[in-house]
Amino acid sequence: MKLILLSGGSGKRLWPLSNDARSKQFLKVLENNGNLESMVQRVWGQLERVNLNESTLIATSKSQVDMIQSQLGSHIPLIIEPERRDTYPAIALAATYLYSTKGVSLKETVVVLPVDPFVDTAFFERIKDFEKALNTSDAELALMGVKPTYPSEKYGYLVPEEQNTINDYFHISYFKEKPSYAEAKELIDNDALWNCGVFAFKLEYIISLLQSQGLPIQYDELLKQYNTLEKISFDYAVVEKAEKIVALPYEGYWKDLGTWNTLTEEMSTRQLGKGIISDDSNNTHLVNELDIPVVVLGIEGAVIAASPDGILVTDKDASPRIKEVLKGYGNRPMYEERRWGWYKVLDHTKFEEGNEVLTKRIGVKAGKNLSYQKHFARSEVWTIIRGEGEFAFNDEIRKVKAGDILEIPIEAKHGIKAITDLEFIEVQTGTELIEEDIVRIYLEWDDVKKRCKSLINN
Repeated sequence: MKLILLSGGSGKRLWPLSNDARSKQFLKVLENNGNLESMVQRVWGQLERVNLNESTLIATSKSQVDMIQSQLGSHIPLIIEPERRDTYPAIALAATYLYSTKGVSLKETVVVLPVDPFVDTAFFERIKDFEKALNTSDAELALMGVKPTYPSEKYGYLVPEEQNTINDYFHISYFKEKPSYAEAKELIDNDALWNCGVFAFKLEYIISLLQSQGLPIQYDELLKQYNTLEKISFDYAVVEKAEKIVALPYEGYWKDLGTWNTLTEEMSTRQLGKGIISDDSNNTHLVNELDIPVVVLGIEGAVIAASPDGILVTDKDASPRIKEVLKGYGNRPMYEERRWGWYKVLDHTKFEEGNEVLTKRIGVKAGKNLSYQKHFARSEVWTIIRGEGEFAFNDEIRKVKAGDILEIPIEAKHGIKAITDLEFIEVQTGTELIEEDIVRIYLEWDDVKKRCKSLINN
């Protein structure tokens, strides 16, 4: 059995902590033995405990690669979409990778699930039963269904034909998306399950589907044609067109932490970051990523979240509306985690004559490095404020430390490696300050050292 974790999302529902680069699964707000961890770290730890991690790969977009590697490590197998095109293209790309690159048998069971379910480890033990359900039924697809705990109007429902108590699955009669409260109550009375977005198929099912659509089944070829694929979800493209589907019931704990009100229910503390919450601020949570304190007085049932991307003050019941309110609002991410550390935007100014100035605070973990690179539309000045490192500049390497100021003209080759945890202030000046204005020459520091003359100890 192989698992595909889908890591996507535009980062609007948990704004301002989440953004296009840091979706909800990467927010470190969950407690684990006294430490904070993200949803993706929690899920990966659960997969390790049931020995499924070695059979798992993550399908994601280019913008999330650094975040995943920062939180899980660079060894995690990734299928990287050249661009976001919804869940069906992402799953198809991963399926062709398993088939043509890894040589996985067409008879292999493939399970697809979101990267951020909030569940007990028993949930992943139950996933192992997908293989039996597909092997003993005539179904094309198998879905996981959770036994509802209340008549929810925000979940989809799997409605059974009849229960198969011998094989512990049932055939699905139909789906019902986001019913009214009364409809949900009736569905539960008829043994319907919440659809938790987890499904399984034999690899040959998707490979055959691609062939019938005239699409490549070789990973490299599908990657080249990826921008031509229709933007469509797996539900619309596959699930709703399948003739025979079975559901695997799961009666354990499951929750979607997709909104501030549901996320705060699972937080072990009501305050993260600098600030004060008064004793009469009942059922109120504060999450503050800024370096200034936030004081909350006499406010009940609220969420106050502050980050470099913005500040949110909301009643918990109203918090699911944030995605709708932010529709059409766009801004560059002001905080990102990268494979080498993190950066925070401190200021961004555009002048009338067309020039821009962007100031960042950048942290590089000990032993990690920024790529050896150059820019065509900006110059930079780096002021080292903490730690020591090796600075590569136009094919020469020298040591730098706190207090050093490094000037980097347009098109100058440069990079840095942290010897100890390193922080510096970067001031960019130019006509177009975008992440795309980067020409990476080398990613690995060993390659940089081979290219450059060392001035260390000279």
